[in-house]
Amino acid sequence: MIRALTGFSTRNPWKVIALWAVLGLALTMLSQVLIHRVTQTQSGDFLPAQYDSAAALKIAEERFGVKPDANAVTMLVARADGKPLTGPDHRGVAAVAERLGHRRVPMPAPKEDDDPSFLRRDHSQTPKVSPTMVAPDRSFELLSVQLTGNSTDPALHDLYRVFRDRAKDDFAEAGMRAGFTGGLADLVDTADAEKTTQEVVGALMVGLIVLINILVFRSALAAIVPLLAVVIVGGAAAGTVVGTAMLTGIMLDTSTPSMISVVLIGIGVDYFLFLLFRFREQLRARPDLPARVVSAEVSARVGTAITSAALTIVAAFATLGIATFGQFRVLGPAIAVSVLVMLLAGLTLMPALLAVTGRRMFWPSRSLRREPHAGPAARVGDLVARRPLTLVLASVALLGALAAGLVGIRMDFGQTAGTHDTPAAATSAEISRALPAGVSDPATVYVTAKDGRTLTAAGLDALPTALAKVKGVGSVGRTTLNDDRTAARIDLYLTAGSQTQQARDLVSGPVRDTVARHTPAGAQAHVGGTAAIFADISTAVDHDLKVVFPVAAVLIAVILLVLLRSLLAPAVLMIAVGLGFAATLGASALFFQHFLDKPGVNFVLPLVLFLFVVALGTDYNILISDRIREEMERPGPARAAVARAVRHTAPAIATAGVVLAASFGSLAVNADPSTQQIGFATALGIMLSAFVLSIVLVPALAAILGRGTWWPVRPGRDRGRHHAGPRPPSRARTTSPCPDGPRRRCRRSKSLARSCPASHSRLTGQLLATLPLPHGDPARAGATRGRGRLRASGTASRPRCSCGASVARAGSSRPPRGAGCSGCPRRGGHRWPRRGGRSARWSRCAGRGIPGSPGSRSR
Repeated sequence: MIRALTGFSTRNPWKVIALWAVLGLALTMLSQVLIHRVTQTQSGDFLPAQYDSAAALKIAEERFGVKPDANAVTMLVARADGKPLTGPDHRGVAAVAERLGHRRVPMPAPKEDDDPSFLRRDHSQTPKVSPTMVAPDRSFELLSVQLTGNSTDPALHDLYRVFRDRAKDDFAEAGMRAGFTGGLADLVDTADAEKTTQEVVGALMVGLIVLINILVFRSALAAIVPLLAVVIVGGAAAGTVVGTAMLTGIMLDTSTPSMISVVLIGIGVDYFLFLLFRFREQLRARPDLPARVVSAEVSARVGTAITSAALTIVAAFATLGIATFGQFRVLGPAIAVSVLVMLLAGLTLMPALLAVTGRRMFWPSRSLRREPHAGPAARVGDLVARRPLTLVLASVALLGALAAGLVGIRMDFGQTAGTHDTPAAATSAEISRALPAGVSDPATVYVTAKDGRTLTAAGLDALPTALAKVKGVGSVGRTTLNDDRTAARIDLYLTAGSQTQQARDLVSGPVRDTVARHTPAGAQAHVGGTAAIFADISTAVDHDLKVVFPVAAVLIAVILLVLLRSLLAPAVLMIAVGLGFAATLGASALFFQHFLDKPGVNFVLPLVLFLFVVALGTDYNILISDRIREEMERPGPARAAVARAVRHTAPAIATAGVVLAASFGSLAVNADPSTQQIGFATALGIMLSAFVLSIVLVPALAAILGRGTWWPVRPGRDRGRHHAGPRPPSRARTTSPCPDGPRRRCRRSKSLARSCPASHSRLTGQLLATLPLPHGDPARAGATRGRGRLRASGTASRPRCSCGASVARAGSSRPPRGAGCSGCPRRGGHRWPRRGGRSARWSRCAGRGIPGSPGSRSR
């Protein structure tokens, strides 16, 4: 299946590229149109119904008409001269508020840099404006404003700006000033403050990726083409996820699109870099072959590793479907679908791009014309082969020391917007100086009557009285009944901010205990609000992490067992990935919780590390393991095979790791504390996965275990002395003993002789010119133990093909003296037909033992 896809793509590259371009553009536009219609912003909507805050949300929607996408904004109104408000001032505030609450706010015209008008949703509406409270010192009055819509939609942000400016103008005419805070106001002001920073960081990230690729490949195409391909595939994946959600009615979290984008950038760049490095390696080794043929072979070989890695990631994310927290439950399958789209692109679009660009992909670099010198990767490979036990102990000690930070780790559910000096932050600070900190986002107690009974405010007096005595509750609002008097609402203004740990502990503990004790008979009560929602999310996340991670680990292990066809190799990889995950999370706790004295690590950080560190770490480990197995199928010691695998694979892993770590590290400059933690932790985790796990720990363990790593199937055990690959049929047309490429029938002649890499025009009775042996690696040139050596006698004067074979005179009835390779099971040599019915016999050397050329005969 893999070879069929890659083969079709390299044979029809332009068709594949055109198809992906059309699909990418169409699905990208689809995702932009529908993304805000399939996402929901209320975290409480993802909680199961059995949680207290989820039940409170349901009552608010059904009994009090609260819309799920309602966005509350607190508006502060004060005199422009700073004096206390008077009676006429209060009447003026009420009149302006009445006017604002009855005037429709139209959508503004799109700006030049906005999306086209047909992609923008019309949020024109009449806001709800109502008075809330007056400061004790009468310095200001608070109004509540409600706008409906997706709070992450830029179109709704524009609508809010129109309302904000209009309200300021109206109050200015009455001699007042207005300020806004909470919810949508915080989001808009933070987005405005970070707009320039985000643009600069985004440009620097793209420039850094391009610069690193240019330094590695010395080519502009090799730096730009991967990014363009990943952008196209990312748009196609986002459109696929959004379209599927629209058809199935599943609501996504607002963070899902950005998560998908980051995941696809990570694995997409990885897959393309893996292909590029292997493509360049094979172009050097086989300069005679067309680039399209090389791209087909490379894509088929690397495609196996890519498929294994991608399916492992898909299975891991699919396990999130068993989570109780809905945000995890929809995020896992969404990312799994996106990874499948990227896998399909890795087997079709990327091979097609390699086939089209060919050697031009690395222009103007001249690296294809020469064998690279032994660099740091070769030295690291030699070190791993010489001292594997020392490196294993050092790696485990480093990872264990970092994992010690897991002791006493705490989850932080704070959602503060950072330290930006925004107008919303200034308004919030002004309110907190006169009123409790939670006044702009109160906790709410909902009381409902059972059996169709009705409620009265007097009958509920005991509950607000008891709540007012709870330490940490600044004040209690009046009891509000719904229209049919079957439900009541009581607002609690806490002394702590609603998004702090103190507020969550207060709501989940003393407040709920007090509500349970003082709820009247024949009624039931639920506590809602931001603090209560995040307290319940904390419980749900703790439960899900304990269930999802073990299930995912078992499933990944089973998939690796099937893909690697080994019992020991999956265990090695799982231990390495587990150590990397624990070390990354522990290091994050040490840095933020202990060194910077933060309340804890962000509650989504374990999941994010699971997404990126475990997933990408598995990618890297599968890539290095696949190359180690390939090298162990060749003759020679197992440690030499590990050294070669590290030499050829470490540059690709290191480049991918540096690019991704730099990309995620750019998030650490964000003002949002949770984003800072995610950026730092993911960058650190990727660096550990690339440089410690995949380049050092896994190869060192493979060097210690040798070919037993792949037990019960040990590669090269039965044929290690003689040949490196499976023995194909003796009449296979495309199998060749020459490492420079398969010998194919010449298009201009029926003779196979002219396909020799020596580039001779025809094979006659004349002797070929002597050519040097390629690939100076002794392990590949025949310096193996036992019978894989050339006989010294009689071979010095024999002419050779570039594959190292001695050539007999045309018509010779027996092999020339000393020309046979003593390690070759077909000592008689390979018979190549030529014109006139006569033949010339080619005897292989170099100890590579790749039999099966056309017309060869057994010993």
